[in-house]
Amino acid sequence: MRIPSALSVLLAFCALHLLGAPHGLAAAEAAPVTAAIAVIQPTTGNETAGIVTFTATDGGVKVTADVSGLAPGKHGFHIHEFGDISDSAKAMNTGGHYDPEGTHRHALVDADQPGSMPHHAGDMGNLVADSAGKAHLEIMLQGVSLMGPANPIVGRAVIIHAKSDDGGQPVGNAGGRVGQGVIGIAKAK
Repeated sequence: MRIPSALSVLLAFCALHLLGAPHGLAAAEAAPVTAAIAVIQPTTGNETAGIVTFTATDGGVKVTADVSGLAPGKHGFHIHEFGDISDSAKAMNTGGHYDPEGTHRHALVDADQPGSMPHHAGDMGNLVADSAGKAHLEIMLQGVSLMGPANPIVGRAVIIHAKSDDGGQPVGNAGGRVGQGVIGIAKAK
């Protein structure tokens, strides 16, 4: 049985109206993502754990990290290319530092001057763990966004290294990977 075209249009309109915009795909696309989170899990033989939050601001993306289970001292802290944390032993499936601009330039980023020199978008400096193995860091990243259009970080990984990032090329000589987490969309508050 054929339905006349005017009736088809009316039925389609009613169906869309009943679904309502708040429940449809258009509403999900319209809501901007303003916060992201990475829950840090330890690699094999380590106790690294914590939360890293990412908040979109007018000045860039604010990163706040609270991590425990580290050896006292400095630990390289980076965003890596891929959010594949299936390698729980060594975290190697996350790839290298996130470098969407192709700078091929690693720099030791300072929390007080994060944009002072060209560097990988994923460079976040060092976490400094106290004698109890706890570290807190706040840094503002420029040149990245949570979900685009410029250099999106959601879906990528946060990596915490065993040693200090010394600023050496190409990746800072920070040693093995002691913690990893995927950057995902955080629930709006």
